[in-house]
Amino acid sequence: MKRPGPLLTLLAGLVFGVFLLTLNATTGTKSTSNPYQEASPGVSASATAPPATASPSRSVPPSPSPSRAAVPNADYAGRTDDDSSAVAVSLRGGKAIAYFCDGHDKESWLKGDVEDDGTMRLTGSHGDELNGTLQGGKLIRGTADVGGQRYAFTADRAVKPSGLYRATATVRGAKVDGGWIVLPGGRQVGVVERDGTPSAAPSIDPETGAVTIDGQKIIARPVTP
Repeated sequence: MKRPGPLLTLLAGLVFGVFLLTLNATTGTKSTSNPYQEASPGVSASATAPPATASPSRSVPPSPSPSRAAVPNADYAGRTDDDSSAVAVSLRGGKAIAYFCDGHDKESWLKGDVEDDGTMRLTGSHGDELNGTLQGGKLIRGTADVGGQRYAFTADRAVKPSGLYRATATVRGAKVDGGWIVLPGGRQVGVVERDGTPSAAPSIDPETGAVTIDGQKIIARPVTP
């Protein structure tokens, strides 16, 4: 029997090799994963939104006290209920100064605070005291304890030249201290002390405050706390 030649054997080997290569290409395992693809990070359900900033509360300035606003800067003048004496009160910034006089020889200067409700307790020398209440800003009603005697009084709101005046000076070597109340309508009540001795005061010019005492002209000025 005749054997195949070397050429035929080589050809058969080439065909077999091509067959193996084709089989390997069609049956090879394909990778379904992408080595360069990264999983997207999941969003945590528990993540919370940043806290909302509370709107700043509007600062409201404190309201002024209505009762203090009801205490005006004003002057008041009037007479005692028995019509024996006059009383004047001057109010400024919650402070008060008052003058009581009978136009002869009794007088008293008093001072103190005015409360938010319009009440006042003013004190003077020798235990003198004035207690009053401001009523609607129009008048002061109260009592004055002067020289051991109590006087009820009403002082209405005064318009210049009505009000309270005072003058101090040295006249002919004597120390002079005078107080005047000019009442609504123009009537005047006053006392002048010369070295501590009281007597009825001469009238002042309410427009200028000029007054002549023992031949010397001095000036009486409005009194405020």
